[in-house]
Amino acid sequence: MPFPAELVRDFVNTYDVEAESDELSSPAELALWLRERGLAGPRDRATDDDLHTAHSLREGLRAALRREAAELPALPLRVMVAADEGPALVAAENGVRGGLAGIAAAAVAASWDRPAWDRLKVCAEGTCQWAFIDSSKNRSRSWCSMRVCGNRTKTRAYRARKRGSRRLQGSNTDTV
Repeated sequence: MPFPAELVRDFVNTYDVEAESDELSSPAELALWLRERGLAGPRDRATDDDLHTAHSLREGLRAALRREAAELPALPLRVMVAADEGPALVAAENGVRGGLAGIAAAAVAASWDRPAWDRLKVCAEGTCQWAFIDSSKNRSRSWCSMRVCGNRTKTRAYRARKRGSRRLQGSNTDTV
């Protein structure tokens, strides 16, 4: 299983906002995605309710990564205390719901590791919203890709400034 922040990033990125493409568009795809990450067993099957819960969890996590208040769906979690590791949230059941609970637990674990949580972000480009781990030294990255989303944002701002200056130049009238 990947590190908590990577699991959260990968789960949020199952929906591509820009392309309107969803890796989790059916219960079977949800079960497969969870199996491939060791979060569900080979015989576990997802239901339409599980799919709805997964979508709610994913968008709740996306909102949390935008640093907005978010309510996540109720999932079966319990606190486990290991003598040498301290408390941790873990899935309280197996199967698909347990796998989704594991993703929620990973989000909590990532948030307990403040530097890891601060590096977990979604792209500031509104049409993108791709989750990424900010590897910049000062954690100041705003876009998933400077070449694509950063360039789009900066180009739009530049064009808006140019349009604004043209309007000002065109409205220049002499007053006596």
